[in-house]
Amino acid sequence: MFRVVSFCFRSLFMFCLFAAQAVLPSAAQSTSDENKPKDEPKRTELSEVKKDDVRKDSAGTPFKPGGTIHFDVDLALVNVTVTDPYNRLVTGLETDNFRVFEDNIEQEVVNFSAEDVPISIGVIFDFSGSMANKVSKAREAAVQFFKTANPQDEFFLVSFNERAELTSSFTNSVEDLQSRLMLTAPKGRTALLDAIYLGLSQMRGAHNAKRALLILSDGGDNHSRYNESDIKRLVKEADTQLYAVGIFDPLGYRNRSPEELGGPSLLSEVTKLDELPDIASKIGMELRNQYVLGYRPSNKAHDARWRKLKIKLRAPKGLPPLSVYSKTGYYAPSH
Repeated sequence: MFRVVSFCFRSLFMFCLFAAQAVLPSAAQSTSDENKPKDEPKRTELSEVKKDDVRKDSAGTPFKPGGTIHFDVDLALVNVTVTDPYNRLVTGLETDNFRVFEDNIEQEVVNFSAEDVPISIGVIFDFSGSMANKVSKAREAAVQFFKTANPQDEFFLVSFNERAELTSSFTNSVEDLQSRLMLTAPKGRTALLDAIYLGLSQMRGAHNAKRALLILSDGGDNHSRYNESDIKRLVKEADTQLYAVGIFDPLGYRNRSPEELGGPSLLSEVTKLDELPDIASKIGMELRNQYVLGYRPSNKAHDARWRKLKIKLRAPKGLPPLSVYSKTGYYAPSH
């Protein structure tokens, strides 16, 4: 899922999976229905949904704490983040607080989890020459991110400069990854898109249902074989959340080659290097405080077509307007 992350809590881009437009489209899908200001006209875009379109008399079955979420070809899983007006995470919501719509038809939530489940995580680390004065803080940010891990998580590491390579396949050893990050020196050009492609390809071997990539780079791709269209296609086919922290010089050109200044950049600006560790830690905390909604799509067709998703909130009374972030859709199975 691809989404834009604002700076107070989100000073980076979280590439919300299943984006349908630009390489970094997105934002909150919606705000809570019940807590919108009274003078704000209520949206009626889903007014065609009838009351009997979905059963509402059965509560979602919670996943067991510490258990594994298993794949079910007929079960769609949606990771959801909820924030308040100050971009703080909102926890403690229940099944009944969420409504799931697929192609504007409300679905019955049959599984629900707010637990910290094991995650498969890939770290995409930029060792190009332009990172020379930033790599120390970027390493520190990765370490802070690893500190939010739990023992059941698995990680892999992709490092890149003018060439992307798998530095470490899936491992449970955070210490091993930290050691490998210290062994490479920045040099060369920037193959950011190739690194993302390699990371998403590697994620196909993940053992956990919940998956995420953390990208630490100063952007400015100038040496990739793959292009933005390739990445957009792969992202829409994957089931992985992408978080990217863009590390840029305040003047916008220091240590940047002409190709980097003119080339595509996938990342938002973070000009203060001291902010990096805190941002990385907050990304980890967000991954630990997401809701997982499971439903069996009412459209049973295995037609490989794009299904549009919309998550709405029935927030408890007394809360301010809340924002919800999730993937915007998925491809139906082809058989």
